[in-house]
Amino acid sequence: MFHVYIIGSKGIPARYGGFETFVEELTGRKTDPDVMYHVACLMEAEDPEHNGAKCYGVRVPEIGSAKAILYDRRAFLVACKDIKRHGERSVILCLACRLGPFFAGLKRRAKRLGVPVYVNPDGHEWLRSKWSPMVRKYWKYSEGRMVKRADLCVCDAVEMERYICEEYASFHPKTVYLSYGADPAPAISEEAKKRYAGWLQDQGVKEYGYYLIVARFVPENNFLVMLSEFTEADTDKALCILTDYEGKPLYRELMQETQFDADDRIRFCGTVYDKELLALIRKGAFAYIHGHEVGGTNPSLLEAMAATGVNVLLDVAFNREVGGESCLYFTKEPGNLAVVLDMLELMPEEDRRKLEAGAKKRIEERYSWDKIVREYEDLWRKVK
Repeated sequence: MFHVYIIGSKGIPARYGGFETFVEELTGRKTDPDVMYHVACLMEAEDPEHNGAKCYGVRVPEIGSAKAILYDRRAFLVACKDIKRHGERSVILCLACRLGPFFAGLKRRAKRLGVPVYVNPDGHEWLRSKWSPMVRKYWKYSEGRMVKRADLCVCDAVEMERYICEEYASFHPKTVYLSYGADPAPAISEEAKKRYAGWLQDQGVKEYGYYLIVARFVPENNFLVMLSEFTEADTDKALCILTDYEGKPLYRELMQETQFDADDRIRFCGTVYDKELLALIRKGAFAYIHGHEVGGTNPSLLEAMAATGVNVLLDVAFNREVGGESCLYFTKEPGNLAVVLDMLELMPEEDRRKLEAGAKKRIEERYSWDKIVREYEDLWRKVK
């Protein structure tokens, strides 16, 4: 048996979150019977086994921004202890670059066990505005320390791989590109269709009568731009926003800056963790608007391209890499998104269908979860 220890996600079963979705799919779609996954879970694991993977809980105190660092470090140490116990071939995969100051010592532990350590650098976490200047400086420093010592950097975007190779050229990092994925044709039950009908009624919208945003409620996902521009767009369709906005200061800040509460088309709909329902909400949207600016290949974008007819993306390198010619793009220049949405309202149905077909083909050929899982299992075989 070959053991893969995954640390850095909050654990499985997955809720929102790119890493959690990745681990859920990687374990749930496993095809190699000789691979055993071990997944660190923040606090207690909901189930000691999920998708055939062994889940182990890691308790950490509430210590602010440092909580995630302590969580990763403890999870790494538990993995080393378990590997020492069973003595079988293993690899540790660290998701995100939080462990920089401790990574040299942790790496030495793993090396004594003959265990390689792979790192997924994630996106440009050090650019996220939610972090204080000091925390951003830590993220950047930590990234460099982990890239320098990782046996392999697993980059989820070509653009991220290019950045790692250029930014840290003096370290001569070994890299590989393995993206996130999406399900081109998720199974939908009749019960889910009933739940979707109820959701439409609750939100006061009709199928194909709303634009959709699905995103974490953080400034770098550009809610300010999207809300400001939508209020200026000439459409009678609603804007349904699925996000964890409740209790967040950003909500009131956006209300003050955009007066979106005076626009009865705009609806903050909370979160939806029901996968089938979420797939139907995406499928029934007139268009999906994606304002993510920081990071690699974004799971919510892939899922939108797999389900939603037309996708309108912020024009940054990461989004262009994923969407190609199958999506529309907007900039943060005042008035730009409103013009794109007005143009979309007048777009012939034939052109919309071409965009939809192009997006689905792109997912099937480049980003299907089955393809991504096969590529990861090929990577493990090289270690074995």
